[in-house]
Amino acid sequence: MGDVLAGIHATWEFETDAVLIRFERGIRAPRLYQALRERTVPYEALASVTLSPGKRGTVVLHAVPRPGADPLMEAAAGQLKESSDPYRLVLPQEQETLAEFYADELRGRVEKARTAGPGLVGDSERPERFLVTAPKPPLQFKAYDGKAVFDGDQVAFRWFWTGASSEKWKAGDQLFPVSELAGVEWSSPDLFNGHLRLLRRGEEPSGRGPAEQDPRAVVFGLGYGPVHESLPFAAAVLAAVREGGGAPVPVAAAAASAGRDPAAVAERIRHLGELYQAGLVTDEEFTAKKAQLLDEL
Repeated sequence: MGDVLAGIHATWEFETDAVLIRFERGIRAPRLYQALRERTVPYEALASVTLSPGKRGTVVLHAVPRPGADPLMEAAAGQLKESSDPYRLVLPQEQETLAEFYADELRGRVEKARTAGPGLVGDSERPERFLVTAPKPPLQFKAYDGKAVFDGDQVAFRWFWTGASSEKWKAGDQLFPVSELAGVEWSSPDLFNGHLRLLRRGEEPSGRGPAEQDPRAVVFGLGYGPVHESLPFAAAVLAAVREGGGAPVPVAAAAASAGRDPAAVAERIRHLGELYQAGLVTDEEFTAKKAQLLDEL
């Protein structure tokens, strides 16, 4: 190919072995797009291609990545909103015929890459390595209770006195060499209990406590740990773990294992009360979130 398809908030350039996605950096573009800037996605990293009607007179070209091919999507574990999905290209309805042409061309490239590449027969098989490059460190972001920094070799958590729990203060600032890690658990900041937790080699899922009290985790809050900062961070750490010869823990399974711990729910209610007292949530938000949390007990 070698052609360019310009959509809303992104442009896809079809190269010999990959599709180069350039993201728009305007104020209307999703902030995750602005943070990613551009990504090269080899055709062998894709599982399928769909074209479907979008909202408000648009069509959506969607390239679905193979499981385990992209560290960003692996870390997201299905938690991204559609509007932030970097594999969706939204086009005006009048470009539907053009989009159909490129969808067919892209399917052909994906099929050719699948049959030519070793170990890529069948969409359910996971590649041995990430095929899409992760965001490059150094990376950092501010969570509610601390600052997370990744330099490529180790992750540091530095606690804030205004948000960190007593358990984290007692443990002190933390430093985690990538060589000691098995994976990353990212729970979206769009959820009330969002957090990023580092998973160490050999640990049992049942041994993980609430993220608010776990020195291996930072917790998110309103304005803290936004998707466009914390998700690329998680993806970079996950990629470093795999490149170091580790076998990362499946992120979706790790997140599910956290369960609904009563102590964690109580801590979230306390956190919600602090946000309410500080005027960071409205009466309606406070009432709705508190009722939601109480339902989890």
